[in-house]
Amino acid sequence: MIQTLKNAWKIQDIRKKLLFTFFIIALFRIGSQIPVPFIDSEALKNYFNNSGVASSLLGYFNLLSGESFSNGTLFALSISPYITASIVIQLLAVAIPALERLSKSGPEGQEKLQNYTRILTIVLALVLSYGYYSVLKGGGDSDKMLFATGFFPCIVIMASLTAGACIVMWLGEKIDNNGIGNGISMILFAGILARGPVILGQIISYIKIIFGEGHNPIDIIWVVVALAVMVFSIWFVIYVTNAERRLPVQYAKRQVGRRIYGGNNTFLPLKLNMTGVMPIIFAQSIVMIPATLALIFRSWESGIKDWFSAGSKYPFYAIVYFILIIAFAYFYAEISFNPMEVASNLQKNGGTILGHRPGRATADYIRKVLGKVTFMGAIFLSIIAIFPLILVMIAGWTNYSSGFVASAASILSQLLSSVALTGTSLLIVVGVALETTRDLESQITMRNYKGFLE
Repeated sequence: MIQTLKNAWKIQDIRKKLLFTFFIIALFRIGSQIPVPFIDSEALKNYFNNSGVASSLLGYFNLLSGESFSNGTLFALSISPYITASIVIQLLAVAIPALERLSKSGPEGQEKLQNYTRILTIVLALVLSYGYYSVLKGGGDSDKMLFATGFFPCIVIMASLTAGACIVMWLGEKIDNNGIGNGISMILFAGILARGPVILGQIISYIKIIFGEGHNPIDIIWVVVALAVMVFSIWFVIYVTNAERRLPVQYAKRQVGRRIYGGNNTFLPLKLNMTGVMPIIFAQSIVMIPATLALIFRSWESGIKDWFSAGSKYPFYAIVYFILIIAFAYFYAEISFNPMEVASNLQKNGGTILGHRPGRATADYIRKVLGKVTFMGAIFLSIIAIFPLILVMIAGWTNYSSGFVASAASILSQLLSSVALTGTSLLIVVGVALETTRDLESQITMRNYKGFLE
């Protein structure tokens, strides 16, 4: 990746795109520091740290915003409304024939769908901003969370947060048009990486405590193991993200005039992690709903904290989370990849998968292989997502015990869970980095192609 950036920097056109992208990301980080009127950011930060909000849907929004959500700044909603609107429009394009026709009608249809996404983003931002105000007003002492309450402060807060969400959406589109592409992903990538210094500081502070006076020598070994697990997790995610199942495809020879085309062999790639991080995002949004409702209905708090919280010592939350990820992986693969359409395109171009008749037989074979690949990818996503939860559960089971297991569980859970090494953030960071590297390599290749003449 570093070598790709060096090569890209040498090309003037790509260098301008990189500088523009860095400029937009800098604007995003500046906006993430602008406070919203009437919000006490220090009290809000303490509320997030001490009231269990981090395990609710609000904690998920805070992750995507790079902690702007917990600081009460202009970009507190970040790209959450836009991501949700994009997912909704994408799902409706499958269910509603009129939107499906728009999605297949070329650039004009795509532009109309993009306008629908923008409108829905504004609507969702208004709804989320009102919910944000309601949480600040009712989640704790309003005198501490808000400097003032009432109609006017509510309107100001809603207008500020909605404007911030629209600005973030505009910044992402500017990266798509004038930068290196993947605008929304780059914004999300920058927001998650912005937590890096805080996470690194937490790791260093915890290691200093372990190496302080009166430490257990065996704890040093577990610190090394935890750091090794971090490195292995990153390598494992990169390996699986690049993995794919290749189906051999052969194209028949055909004569057009005096020329003969086709006759070559290629393959149809099926990515092991075809659905990306979407199943985790869907599953996390649903499984965190009970913890979010507990912020509104305080009488539910004790029961939900024991069973429906990410920090619970019981496995119910992790099991539901695991099942939902697998279910959404199959669902998203079904709506994003159509085996019948792929088989039809192969048949139109004279391509066949070796050993299978063109048409429905090819589609059935692709669907069968896709089911197996999706299952393996879903298991991978589930393991990455629930691994920190398993450590938290083990730490909870051994909370009142001592010895080898208790020491290992405590250190591993502190370093891997408390410093936010979650499946969502890890997959997003690795996925965006790999996708950006591939895009830069393709642009470098296009600009350095010499052809057959020197």
